Amino acid sequence: MPSLVLEKLAKRYSTGTAALKDVSLTVPEDQVVALVGPSGAGKSTLIRCVNRLVEPTSGRILWDSADIVALDSTGLRKMRRRIGMIFQEFALVDRLTVMENVLSGRLGYVSFWQSWRRRFPQSDIDNAFRLLERVGLTQYVDIRADKLSGGQRQRVGIARALMQEPELLLVDEPTASLDPKTSRQIMRLIVELCRERKLTAIINIHDVPLARQFAERVVGLKEGAVIFDAAPDQLTNEALSQIYGAEDWEEAGQRALMKFVQHGEGAKIEDQRMAGAR
Repeated sequence: MPSLVLEKLAKRYSTGTAALKDVSLTVPEDQVVALVGPSGAGKSTLIRCVNRLVEPTSGRILWDSADIVALDSTGLRKMRRRIGMIFQEFALVDRLTVMENVLSGRLGYVSFWQSWRRRFPQSDIDNAFRLLERVGLTQYVDIRADKLSGGQRQRVGIARALMQEPELLLVDEPTASLDPKTSRQIMRLIVELCRERKLTAIINIHDVPLARQFAERVVGLKEGAVIFDAAPDQLTNEALSQIYGAEDWEEAGQRALMKFVQHGEGAKIEDQRMAGAR
């Protein structure tokens, strides 16, 4: 699988707002990168420029010997088959079942009439069952999407993205509307699947502790520019202040820990921490 290279990528909206300012970034194959930064920093814009859900104003996006920015509609359609997307608000069709939503990940590979009649090859159906088992939803195959919890809906979104058999995964705020325990489970699942399938991934995430724990690399954006790019253990309090502004990051970390503990999964960690302090 190829590396992804962004060269002086810029996006300026008609209002004059510069969402991205000459962003240059190389993501090696199989690497999981977390994008962090305050609201309005350009994180969502960046990943949506990669598959051209947002059209860049200038710059290049190089992947597999092609400039995605320069592709015509036919070339872009073929390229998008290889780029999976997981959305913040899940982007499921509520009236369809879990299985039907997952199979929609194959729409780029079947004819119009097959998709309209919801008739997919048996190999696709078999793969959908395998993916639903992997994300822990085999018992929900025939349940409508609007009957699921937020964490379950996100698992459907993950399975749908993987139905494309992508080589590159773009993930936009996958935990934004989830509680702390479910957020950790979803991030763990995404990263495990990327490792299993050797996927390159860019994850836009607002939760810094999750970025530190699960990503191989953290890129910090502020006002449309890259101001931090290093391993997670280099994301110090000083770096956080540079990205987000002044804050008592030790106190913020304690608040995040207590929120995690209150939702159950972190109780054992807190007990161990307190025991060590005695």
